[in-house]
Amino acid sequence: MTRLCTARAKFIDLFIRFQRDRSGSYVIITALLLPVLVGFASLAAESGLWFYEHQTILSAADAGAVSAATAGGNFFAEASGVTASYGFADGVNGVTVTVNQPPQSGSFKSAPGAVEVIVQQTRPRLFSVLYSSTPATIKGRAVAVRSNAGTGCVLALNRTAGGAISTQGAAQVVLQGCSVYDNSGSVSALSLSGSATISTSFVGLVGGISGNGAITATNGIRTGVAPAIDPYAAVAPPPFFGCDQHNFTAKSIVTINPGVYCGGISLNAGANLTLNPGVYYLDKGSLSVVGGGTISGDGVTLVFTSSTGGNWATAKVASNANVNLTAPTTGPTAGIVIFGDRNMPVGTSFQFNGGAAQSFGGAIYAPQGALDFVGGSSTGGGCTQLIGDTISFSGNSSLQVNCNAAGTKAIGSATATLVE
Repeated sequence: MTRLCTARAKFIDLFIRFQRDRSGSYVIITALLLPVLVGFASLAAESGLWFYEHQTILSAADAGAVSAATAGGNFFAEASGVTASYGFADGVNGVTVTVNQPPQSGSFKSAPGAVEVIVQQTRPRLFSVLYSSTPATIKGRAVAVRSNAGTGCVLALNRTAGGAISTQGAAQVVLQGCSVYDNSGSVSALSLSGSATISTSFVGLVGGISGNGAITATNGIRTGVAPAIDPYAAVAPPPFFGCDQHNFTAKSIVTINPGVYCGGISLNAGANLTLNPGVYYLDKGSLSVVGGGTISGDGVTLVFTSSTGGNWATAKVASNANVNLTAPTTGPTAGIVIFGDRNMPVGTSFQFNGGAAQSFGGAIYAPQGALDFVGGSSTGGGCTQLIGDTISFSGNSSLQVNCNAAGTKAIGSATATLVE
């Protein structure tokens, strides 16, 4: 009995000593927490993988949206083709590509040129399956807006001028189905004074807008864009020699042929001048159509130049003049109805104030010229482009770019911008 009591006392003493002993307890704690620590580390690693894959999916969605918006059609084919190149082909490995035009959510739901691309992929869980058995879904979304480029009808080439494109007074400028591009980096590159208004498809500006006038642009207004390329920069009319006419003046009904008109071409009041197809060189002097005079011709280009480097030819169409000129559709000056020599001084005047019966079919191209469309200048339903160093509107002016068969070159190239 004594031995039993002694053994029991020793056991109790050993147990109490074991209970009080803290040496080595971290080993036990570590063993108990090890599964939790491994689980957290594994989840962190898997989360990093998810983050990387999300960035890749987002890049695929961005590229798909830009491609689809730029194309302006076949939206799903364009977007899904691009996302597949990133490794996210619709219907493969749990990938779903959704294309909405216009977007179904966000700030651009009502923008006609906007395309929304959503790329998502379901993936089986790895270590995180300990916490959830539901497959992980990784998703990327992007929205791009097409600039409606390529349909420009007005382009100011000056890189620094304030008011490179300007409106005066109560001018109402209606540009039907076409866009405005202004290459000036000035904060007032596009200047609207008084109650002037511009209605257009798209406005692309390197610089900014100033003034109190109003702009309506169905496809938006964008500042800070890259300068638009001069589409006719490589065009050069054939060389000319001598003079076929000196100071030619039309006084009645008359038809003339292409050639060199030294001293320009003038129409008296009531004169009716028809131009046969070809290139007409105005060597110094001017084109002057006033007092109800009428000038017409199909397939013609009027080149304003100077053989001596001075007294450069200019244009003044005013006082209810009637104009109906169309450019050639083929040849070295295809699409250009008015061509201002690139060597003339910057700011050489080209005034077009011919009233409601003024129609130019093609490009009025004077890269050094100050183009002035004044008081009711109109081109009806045809194709007109204005390209000058600077461009000014006053009065009620109307332009269109129905140029499918006019031989003109597109102003602007199709682009799209990520907006979401």
